[in-house]
Amino acid sequence: MENNTSKPLHYSAQFISYVFHPLFVPTLFFLYLVKVVPYEFVGITEWQLKLKIFSIFWLTAFFPAFAVFLLWRLKFSESIFLRTQKERVIPYVITMFFYWWMYYLSRTFTDQPLALKYFYFGIFIASSLGLITNNFIKVSLHAIGVSGLFTAVVLAGFLYPISNFIWVGTAAMLAGVVVSARMIVSDHTKQELIVGFGIGVLTQLIAYFWVLS
Repeated sequence: MENNTSKPLHYSAQFISYVFHPLFVPTLFFLYLVKVVPYEFVGITEWQLKLKIFSIFWLTAFFPAFAVFLLWRLKFSESIFLRTQKERVIPYVITMFFYWWMYYLSRTFTDQPLALKYFYFGIFIASSLGLITNNFIKVSLHAIGVSGLFTAVVLAGFLYPISNFIWVGTAAMLAGVVVSARMIVSDHTKQELIVGFGIGVLTQLIAYFWVLS
């Protein structure tokens, strides 16, 4: 696919894939909540809010990424990009652990926005379902991430009395751009991208109705 694509387009797609990596999705959704529902964070100082953002990035992006780096350096995987289904098994389990921990914290502490409860539960289910699906096809992690973010943003509009049209449109455009980028620079098939997108949407819906029921 790379040979049939101009270099500028290929490099742009690579850049998009890196910037909107699925590990960054939890941090992006938290920043979205800070922007649209600031009243959910009343009672904490600006410094405490920054610490929350840092802790989310640390637990949901840095640690899983560092674990993948260690697996690569210890020769448990041939590439840091996890190109095969076998290489993705342990990273799936690691991210599942951190996502479950974030859901547990959001459910336990009362200072957490309600939207985080369904969102964290949703990405935990998504990683679990992704691990199962990985036995059959190399489902796209990027597609799972951006479709989950899009669905979580849509659902936040039903949960809170906010004007959400622009944010939904932005999330939809982001999902389209990222999936298109993965079609250009990855070896994923259309089926793997579609299945990944479906997992992201379905798991957020399940988590939303489960948590709020």
